Amino acid sequence: MGKIYVVGIGPGEEASLTERAKKAIEDSDMIVGYKAYIDIVRAYYPDKEYLESAMKQEIDRCDRCIDLAKDNKSVALICSGDAGIYGMASPLLETAQKRGFNDIEIIPGITAASSGAALLGAPINHDFCVISLSDLLTPWELIEKRLRCAAKGDFCIVLYNPASHKRKDHLKRACEIMLTEISPDTVCGYVKNIGREGTETAVCTLSELADKQVDMFTTVFIGNSKTRIVNQKMVTPRGYENK
Repeated sequence: MGKIYVVGIGPGEEASLTERAKKAIEDSDMIVGYKAYIDIVRAYYPDKEYLESAMKQEIDRCDRCIDLAKDNKSVALICSGDAGIYGMASPLLETAQKRGFNDIEIIPGITAASSGAALLGAPINHDFCVISLSDLLTPWELIEKRLRCAAKGDFCIVLYNPASHKRKDHLKRACEIMLTEISPDTVCGYVKNIGREGTETAVCTLSELADKQVDMFTTVFIGNSKTRIVNQKMVTPRGYENK
């Protein structure tokens, strides 16, 4: 039988593809993924064979990869960022177990938390957590609980999927929850279209963040009580003493 690579392709630019990701794609007979990510990779590897599908067809993609691998193909199942952070690693591993297939290699990638943080400065240079505001697979009540606990714990917080056409108010709701626990002057920032055309960064306070226009291609950063602005950059200190 063949093999399946689950490949995190990073934020989108070719320079952010790791060497392991490049090799896995080059070694694969077929590249499988969500259409938007296929379009990114196809620009770098135009001669490869591709199989694309729409959103909400994740399990179908996994099954298709296993079918191809059992037909002695090497397959790269791609996703943005890191394959194991809101990526395709877990659904593929679960589906493969049910179907008796285990020749799988997870290829890590640069996730939006780290690539976005680098553009803003150093906003997650201490303890932090990542929370998705998408309630497609997670009930909003649980998301709210996680937001409140993270705010109480004085974590730096990274928000994925802060808004969409159907969830236009989720960032505002998240900010309202956190404002019950932390200061409205907490330093925040966000990055749109990380590693792609039209990259945009901004820094603001938590009270201002609630009214910002964001989308699914935006990653939001909320600082902890020590986060501050240093030379126009968002910085969360480690605690070292500068003399």
